[in-house]
Amino acid sequence: MFCSKKKSLEVERIVKANDREYNEKFLYKDNRIHTSKYNILTFLPINLFEQFQRVANAYFLFLLILQLIPEISSLTWFTTIVPLVLVVTMTAVKDATDDYFRHKSDNQVNNRQSEVLIDSKLQNEKWMNVKVGDIIKLENNQFVAADLLLLSSSEPHGLCYIETAELDGETNLKVRHALSVTSELGADISRLAKFDGIVVCEAPNNKLDKFTGVLSWKGSKHSLNNEKIILRGCVLRNTSWCFGMVIFAGPDTKLMQNSGKTKFKRTSIDRLMNTLVLWIFGFLICLGTILAIGNSIWENQVGNQFRTFLFWNEGEKNSVFSGFLTFWSYIIILNTVVPISLYVSVEVIRLGHSYFINWDRKMYYSRKATPAEARTTTLNEELGQIEYVFSDKTGTLTQNIMTFKKCSINGRIYGEVHDDLGQKTDMTKKKETVGFSVSPQADRTFQFFDHHLMESIELGDPKVHEFLRLLALCHTVMSEENSAGQLIYQVQSPDEGALVTAAKNLGFIFKSRTPETITIEELGTLVTYQLLAFLDFNNFRKRMSVIVRNPEGQIKLYSKGADTILFERLHPSNEDLLTLTSDHLSEFAGEGLRTLAIAYRDLDDKYFREWHKMLEDANTSTDERDERIAGLYEEIEKDLMLLGATAVEDKLQDGVIETVTSLSLANIKIWVLTGDKQETAINIGYACNMLTDDMNDVFIIAGNTAAEVREELRKAKENLFGQNRIFSSGHVVFEKKQSLELDSVVEETVTGDYALIINGHSLAHALESDVKNDLLELACMCKTVICCRVTPLQKAQVVELVKKYRNAVTLAIGDGANDVSMIKSAHIGVGISGQEGLQAVLASDYSFAQFRYLQRLLLVHGRWSYVRMCKFLCYFFYKNFAFTLVHFWFGFFCGFSAQIALDTSYWTVINHVFIWGSIATYFSILFTMHSNGIFGLFPNQFPFVGNARHSLTQKCTWLVILLTTVASVMPVVAFRFLKVDLFPTLSDQIRQWQKAQKKARPLRSRKPQTRRSSSRRSGYAFAHQEGYGELITSGKNMRAKNPPPTSGLEKTLYNSTSWIENLCKKTTDTVSSFSQDKTVKL
Repeated sequence: MFCSKKKSLEVERIVKANDREYNEKFLYKDNRIHTSKYNILTFLPINLFEQFQRVANAYFLFLLILQLIPEISSLTWFTTIVPLVLVVTMTAVKDATDDYFRHKSDNQVNNRQSEVLIDSKLQNEKWMNVKVGDIIKLENNQFVAADLLLLSSSEPHGLCYIETAELDGETNLKVRHALSVTSELGADISRLAKFDGIVVCEAPNNKLDKFTGVLSWKGSKHSLNNEKIILRGCVLRNTSWCFGMVIFAGPDTKLMQNSGKTKFKRTSIDRLMNTLVLWIFGFLICLGTILAIGNSIWENQVGNQFRTFLFWNEGEKNSVFSGFLTFWSYIIILNTVVPISLYVSVEVIRLGHSYFINWDRKMYYSRKATPAEARTTTLNEELGQIEYVFSDKTGTLTQNIMTFKKCSINGRIYGEVHDDLGQKTDMTKKKETVGFSVSPQADRTFQFFDHHLMESIELGDPKVHEFLRLLALCHTVMSEENSAGQLIYQVQSPDEGALVTAAKNLGFIFKSRTPETITIEELGTLVTYQLLAFLDFNNFRKRMSVIVRNPEGQIKLYSKGADTILFERLHPSNEDLLTLTSDHLSEFAGEGLRTLAIAYRDLDDKYFREWHKMLEDANTSTDERDERIAGLYEEIEKDLMLLGATAVEDKLQDGVIETVTSLSLANIKIWVLTGDKQETAINIGYACNMLTDDMNDVFIIAGNTAAEVREELRKAKENLFGQNRIFSSGHVVFEKKQSLELDSVVEETVTGDYALIINGHSLAHALESDVKNDLLELACMCKTVICCRVTPLQKAQVVELVKKYRNAVTLAIGDGANDVSMIKSAHIGVGISGQEGLQAVLASDYSFAQFRYLQRLLLVHGRWSYVRMCKFLCYFFYKNFAFTLVHFWFGFFCGFSAQIALDTSYWTVINHVFIWGSIATYFSILFTMHSNGIFGLFPNQFPFVGNARHSLTQKCTWLVILLTTVASVMPVVAFRFLKVDLFPTLSDQIRQWQKAQKKARPLRSRKPQTRRSSSRRSGYAFAHQEGYGELITSGKNMRAKNPPPTSGLEKTLYNSTSWIENLCKKTTDTVSSFSQDKTVKL
């Protein structure tokens, strides 16, 4: 209790390295995690408490207590206790099994091994034994055990690379760097053991992109930010080893702070049954009261005449007391109106539906031998009532695999396949792929179907060669050779990897790089280019460029980036090619491909020397350094010559488009919640047909303050509602709603399709203030909602917002640890067993291998479960009411004496005989009629062969079918037509108005959408992270064993300023710009 109190009051954390005794006085949590609900001591009380929250279970417990009183019970107590114990035990076993797997998962994680520095030597310790302040050694491809302060690494200047897929779903590498004072510690165990620095930092929180703290060591203080921290859940990549100091452990880590709690989920059928039980219990009390009053009257008027025969003394039993006892007796007898067998039957039906899901071969993924799995048996019918689906993007909608599909070079498209008549055809596996004989290092998994590109390369087309040369030179990719001598590319962006791999397969192979050179193999010939300058990417430039000198001494600038940005910097002589390439880009974007423009410029040696001198001066200046550098970049990136464009496909999972379309037709709204960048998410939205160019408008909310977000939402609502004023019978149908309980009629007044896209920082303001009212109202009016750059906790908050105010059934689907909170928060959680581990599957209610199976899960299994359960409940209540009211009516003939009309054993036998007997009879007749034996005995009596064909040739058969159809359908059709025509509802009037509006303005929705396709282009540019270009040219990330060769031609871009200092300065400038309410994308 004290520990939890201390935890809640923590405002800052003080941690001393290598001193467990000092840190223990703060009562920090250890590194053990718990995702389970129960333990051995708490299982029984907590589980029973949850089960008896069901009104029916409490009701049957109450009946059991009554039956233990012999004065009022005419039924034995075991008729209630046996089924009650059976139901409670079955549910408890199921809950215990589910929690056992959670314990197993927790133990697997807690027992992972990690090297911890204890008593001046490295020792293997379990994760759960790691304490705050410990120093841990991590090796390549290891998971990070806790939130660490990076101290040193095997890379130069304390750099290390991490993959954060479990945190934000991104698989591209991110760089972290240690302080210069701690990176000097290296791998020296004695020096690390003497390290006694004290870190004062923020308290545990769930913000993944923010960390503030100060390291005090050797009398000096050093500021800490997020670039110095490695979070739990990350994986160390491309780094042999690193050492880190534990800051947050176990439940205090940012990963666990973003994990939601496991909740007890109930279906709407359960809640309905709880309500029905209450109403039926009230009805039962009414019946008992009527019969009790009847007993009192009967005892008073008739019953006293029998006391002589029963040897009762006068006054021993008065009529009022008799009525009181009779009331409770009838409560017991009439309890069959809601028998406990109802819940047994419901659980059996749910169990059967779960097996139907597990056995469904159409949801079996053969490539990984992964079947669908119903991990819970209590939520099946809820699948048929889903209104909102919240989906992750990376690994759920997409495969996160970028593939080079097409390109446009000098006005000609390569990548399309044409038939013999010259008509464009679809690319299928039946088409012959291009053989990459020009590249011995070609990737055999790369497929390209257009042979004309290889012909142009072999014929020596200079534009094609320059295009591929640019792809091999202008990038931030690092290359390594494995033991087999094969090139391995380490990419910061999967888009960039696709382009470099395509160039490699087409004969222009990027081999290696140093801070001053780039070596490529051009059609078998090694060529080394001098790297003179690297003009790095950022979110404002939306492009990147390199300046190189070729062996002939020519200086060239190669650039690639967003077409809208690059086209503004072209030489006027490119006008015709620009028009043609722009059409090609629109065609590529229409196919959902991520596009990129490619251009180059020849530079004069004298001009470049003058420009480079100014760049060096700008780098050493203290005033407006970034502005001066940006201006010089703008100056040299002009008068470019257009080469063409590339088109890369972010491969969707199979069947995603069809699934999204089917769910939309079923009136299920799909919201995408992703940690990826905005432009990447928009591209996927277009690829999935969730976003289209035919949409009336796409609202983008990107404000940095609550006031900005509120204003952007207000403008969006004005735009949406201002175009959709509905007038019916002289009244305005739409009125501004003060409550979030939006009426469906209001949503129908919105004509046209709209989409909402909101960033994570804007969403944070919208969720923590009164802006959420406007956000939810606008979002629910839109056909598509995409939330970008959201944290795992924000995903869960969005789901909770819709659950709370829309009163709708929600489903969350994801494949990574960053989706666990969302999966736990939704009514239904679905985990995809993908490439990011099994965390999402372990936290889910249902799991399968592909997103496309969601369609069958909801529209087939969900519908079947819901329809069957509803029909079962209707029949069950009808049967039990009919059976119970017999006893009520019998009470009038037995002097209200609480006698049962039918003996318990009698009606039990009758039930079994009719149920099992009817099933046995049905199948016996069925199997007999279709057996070979009966056909062999009576071949003339069973003319099975050709029976259907002979029946269908009879004219009278078709006449009967026609007459029956007409007689059945026409009255209904006529009735409904007359009803809609003579007595239309408000919804009918709105639909008629919408049809009239569409006829009156058939072209309005398409007119303003002619330029929206540009928003889908150049997704590559936004998958990058600023700083990699400077990192490469500074040489900080180059291996010491491979020293860069010196050159007498030109020096690198930055001569004295270290990359670390530059990035720190940029981070500080960025933070200050945020405070001035500038829109900055980090």
